[in-house]
Amino acid sequence: MISEVYDAFVSAGAPEEKARRAAEALTVYESRFSKLENDMAVIKWMLGFVIAILSAVALKLFLH
Repeated sequence: MISEVYDAFVSAGAPEEKARRAAEALTVYESRFSKLENDMAVIKWMLGFVIAILSAVALKLFLH
């Protein structure tokens, strides 16, 4: 459970049970976003590698 979200809901006037359930539901999304961030990091590295290879090929083509 995300305690900051729980505290925000309680301070906004939501009942404690509903605030707890909402904070627990958001925890599921947080783990999903964490996995997506890891996948995006891999994709960024792959894209950087492809751009580097294509740049090397283009440079070799024009300077040859």
